[in-house]
Amino acid sequence: MDIFLLEDDDAIAMGLTYSLEPEGYQVTRASTVKEAMRLMAERPFSLYILDLTLPDGSGYDVCRKIKEKGDFPVIILTVMEEEVNVVMGLELGADDYITKPFRVRELLARMKSVLRRYTKETADGVLRYKELCIYTNEGRVEKNGNEIELTAMEYRLLLILILMNHKGMILSRNQLLENIWDVEGDFVNDNTLTVYIKRLRGKIETDPAEPEYIQTVRGRGYRIDNER
Repeated sequence: MDIFLLEDDDAIAMGLTYSLEPEGYQVTRASTVKEAMRLMAERPFSLYILDLTLPDGSGYDVCRKIKEKGDFPVIILTVMEEEVNVVMGLELGADDYITKPFRVRELLARMKSVLRRYTKETADGVLRYKELCIYTNEGRVEKNGNEIELTAMEYRLLLILILMNHKGMILSRNQLLENIWDVEGDFVNDNTLTVYIKRLRGKIETDPAEPEYIQTVRGRGYRIDNER
């Protein structure tokens, strides 16, 4: 899962990256507001972690920009304990906050809690999406109570489509390829992605010709129908 980290302190940024990547998160870091705006214009992320005090501006500005683009989960980092700073961040749409210094395990718990609210995942690791139940702890999928046999690649593709999607956001083919190319050492090119999408639709859609879950946006990519 792609995480965006806005933090100007190199030591904190390196420590968080070192701690988050073994947990399955891919961290993209910016150290200034200007750099953050540039990176965010290139592609969306699954979760944004924002420091408030930056050399060329405020994390509030970045949070405001994120929420203008879509309903993405945001956690703010702050060394300021005044209630007004936390309230301002939450009013701009931030989902949670954590005060420095903090323990990585506390941040991880808050990240998982925020992501559950966006993905409808329960505490026992079950991600529910329409008629689908994805048991993330067991790596299996059911539809209307019947288990669907997916390959490792199909399972990961389904997870990526759901977890990276917010409010009908369109995911480009390049974004999908960046996240699935190295699953079990398999190489996925553009043509192969088309095949995997077709196979996945054949297993989860009632009518693959009229997909309810994975919708193609011509010339742009794919979108998960968010009517849950």
